[in-house]
Amino acid sequence: MNIVILDDYQDAVRKLACARKLDPYPAKVYTNNVKGVGQLAVRLRDADIVVLIRERTAITRALLEKLPRLKLIAQTGAVGPHIDVQACTEHGVAVAEGVGDPVAPAELTWALIMAAMRRIPQYVANLKHGAWQQSGLKAASMPPNFGLGMVLRGRTLGIWGYGRIGRLVAGYGRAFGMRVLVWGREASRVQAAADGFEVAPDKAALFRDSDVLSLHLRLTDETRGCVRFDDLATMKPTALLVNTARAELIEPDALVAALNRGRPGMAAVDVFESEPILQGHALLRLENCVCTPHIGFVELDSYETYFSAAFDNVVNYIKGTPTHIVNPGALQVRRPLQSRSSSRPTPL
Repeated sequence: MNIVILDDYQDAVRKLACARKLDPYPAKVYTNNVKGVGQLAVRLRDADIVVLIRERTAITRALLEKLPRLKLIAQTGAVGPHIDVQACTEHGVAVAEGVGDPVAPAELTWALIMAAMRRIPQYVANLKHGAWQQSGLKAASMPPNFGLGMVLRGRTLGIWGYGRIGRLVAGYGRAFGMRVLVWGREASRVQAAADGFEVAPDKAALFRDSDVLSLHLRLTDETRGCVRFDDLATMKPTALLVNTARAELIEPDALVAALNRGRPGMAAVDVFESEPILQGHALLRLENCVCTPHIGFVELDSYETYFSAAFDNVVNYIKGTPTHIVNPGALQVRRPLQSRSSSRPTPL
């Protein structure tokens, strides 16, 4: 069975220790990303199994209709809306869910908070151009001495979304001597209160009172666009908005407009509506926005965890004992294994 691993931007997967699990099987790794259904159909035409790296490639009904050979999608991490599970079931394509770990994205969130609040990226960039102790950040819309940066101790950390990642970030805030203010669903607010954190009276207070506001919501129909320009406009001109969750939580163009108007004064983002982003992306042009290329889960330990689980699902499927299938109905309609002459993929 031919295995294809998509979107390994750093050519890291084949060097992982867990990659040895696929040694007995033909596999090909692609290090670039293609978006069009036609291009993907050509790339995947000989694939029996596709391994997805998070949400980097969408599996749509239109694509599935062009892939009669495909039998299994092995997802690294949780299955999300990037996979049309219903269409997969109808086409006999099983979807195996992986595992995740909240530590890496939580730590990246905290790294971005510290870097942005102390203006580290701006200081580093200017130092490389010969400017000593210059962060820039002197636009007329910014408060006096905004470029100096600020410590975290004694300031308010707002957390919207108190799941596994949000809980860790809240704990980091407490360790740094911050007032932690939580908002979310009722169950999240109850849990936050039980953990000893202050619960915001409403969403408006969360945006108004936070010096740092970090988003940790799942993307659903309900949460899509839940952060509006009017919400951002109520934030302090010295405040920092952090989004390591999903770009679509913020209504389109609202963050760029808000940053240009100085409320909030700064943002740090790891996620974008379309990825990879282009060099001229509006957020990249703003000096008061720190951008990273969706690396919340991109570190060695997480990769070993994610891919080890995905490769276990692949091997178990090949051996006839499929595991962690989210659409077991697909196993009843899948086509039998078929032999087809084609160019052999390169080994992993």
